[in-house]
Amino acid sequence: MFVVTVLIEVHAPFTDAFRQAVVQQAHNSLDLETDCHRFDVSSRDDEPEIVFLYEIYSDEAAFQGHLASQHYRDFSATVEDWVAVKEVNTFHLLVND
Repeated sequence: MFVVTVLIEVHAPFTDAFRQAVVQQAHNSLDLETDCHRFDVSSRDDEPEIVFLYEIYSDEAAFQGHLASQHYRDFSATVEDWVAVKEVNTFHLLVND
């Protein structure tokens, strides 16, 4: 399994809109992509403009397919100017309960 983590800092005026958009993106990814197994969206209570994503795909090719999907491209275009900082990391899952 291929794991992707994303740490995002959103420009404060766009926090609520971003959070709504990214939650919808998570639902779209899980509903439309058979190789997307998990898409968690988390935020901090004390810093709502910080959002953390935890995603699991069957493999790296599935993640590349995610990035090429129309729903991801639409989401990315919508939120592009709302994001101040975005850090993406990838891993290979060693243990799965």
